[in-house]
Amino acid sequence: MNSLARPGGNATGFVLFEYSLGAKWLEILKELAPGVTRVAVLRDPAMAAGIGQFGAIQSVAPTLGVELTPINLRDSGEVERAISAFASSPNGGLIVTAAPLALVRRDLIITLAARHKLCAIYNLRSYVAAGGLISYGTDIYDLYRRAAGYIDRVLKGEKPSDLPVQAPTKFETVINMKTARALGITMPASLITRADEVIE
Repeated sequence: MNSLARPGGNATGFVLFEYSLGAKWLEILKELAPGVTRVAVLRDPAMAAGIGQFGAIQSVAPTLGVELTPINLRDSGEVERAISAFASSPNGGLIVTAAPLALVRRDLIITLAARHKLCAIYNLRSYVAAGGLISYGTDIYDLYRRAAGYIDRVLKGEKPSDLPVQAPTKFETVINMKTARALGITMPASLITRADEVIE
């Protein structure tokens, strides 16, 4: 691929997320739980995206007064031990980055966050639908709609190499109020009014 603007060859498409989302996750977490001073970040360090997302979170952590603890997603047992150890001290929160290994361990992560009463933010709506607290991430359905437009253009004769790779432009916030009540969290009105979906 030559560049995102001019991919060359037969390649084009859409990326699922931008690294800047990492900073937004931490900002939302602090808005939701201002007392959080320690945040565990679940990530896959073997992925370039995992490194990039963690870097974006690191860039805003000092200004928000937050100390970060990276937790690798390689092994379920390691994840459970690391979250349990992290949760043994107060004022903790959890960020689950965009990683296939996180999605594979979705139910375990949600269960651990509930067990240890950790305020947690996820990157996809599916976590919140499964019992997670809050998510902020790319509106996947918007990407599908935009991809259909690209398919139509290619079928009408445009070259994929002339179509720039596009970043997400639409993001969604989803809140699970049942989980908030179970954790004893009062959801700020500012977050509720900005939410695209509130699950009761």
